[in-house]
Amino acid sequence: MDEHNALGRFLRDLRARRDPASYGFASSRRRTPGLRREEVAQRAHISPAWYTWLEQGRGGPPSADVLDRIAKGLLLTEPEREHLFVLGLGHPPPAQYRAPEGVSPRLQRMIDAMDFSPAILRTATWEVLAWNRAASVVLTDYSRLPPDGRNLLRLIFSNPDIRAKQVDWRAMASGVVAAFRADAARAGASAEVTRLVEDLSALSPDFAEMWADASLLPHGDGAKRLNHPVLGLIELEYSSFAVDGRPDLGLIVYNPVDEAVAERIRALVKGLAG
Repeated sequence: MDEHNALGRFLRDLRARRDPASYGFASSRRRTPGLRREEVAQRAHISPAWYTWLEQGRGGPPSADVLDRIAKGLLLTEPEREHLFVLGLGHPPPAQYRAPEGVSPRLQRMIDAMDFSPAILRTATWEVLAWNRAASVVLTDYSRLPPDGRNLLRLIFSNPDIRAKQVDWRAMASGVVAAFRADAARAGASAEVTRLVEDLSALSPDFAEMWADASLLPHGDGAKRLNHPVLGLIELEYSSFAVDGRPDLGLIVYNPVDEAVAERIRALVKGLAG
């Protein structure tokens, strides 16, 4: 079957699995389960005939606007919405930024299990939402900061202690700005990014200069050198990961590049934990 029939099958399946009462429609006197075609069309603000053609694979490919209306009308989850766009247009939908919602206990337990590898969970606008003990010891004790003071860019450009830890602050900061630009563009967080950039540009001439450079850099992996007040000079390698089911989050894990540094980190973490 062609792509449009695959879209039609998916739409019919979505419609059949919906509870009419949850969408404001009477659930009695129905010959088949789920919503009727005209009810989906009503919620999506499109004509019943056009919606029927979509299910039947007629009338050509739908527009992104029509698919977005259907996704909103059916209250689709993000994976359902993405699959709808892939079937209808051959590519995922544009990113839709969501304000941070915190992290689940499962995610927190996952990073806590990394006893001696600093790990953080950050949003698309680089707000740190969760961290483990090793991150508090090696990077920054985020628990001592107010929730609105945990943005990584704000810390890099306004916190003198964090700046003093960096072996080459300018190179690190420039790379972070370039990676942030790429992340924010993918997330579709234009309004939030605009406010943050305006604040940081007023706060730091260094940031204003680096942002004006307009460089882009993927934040996949790399190395980080720190002058730690207790551990001394240490080098870490980091890797970034997407969090399945949470497109608003990214995971960054740091690991020491040699066993000697790893032992120093373990001793410090264990000592503070005791």
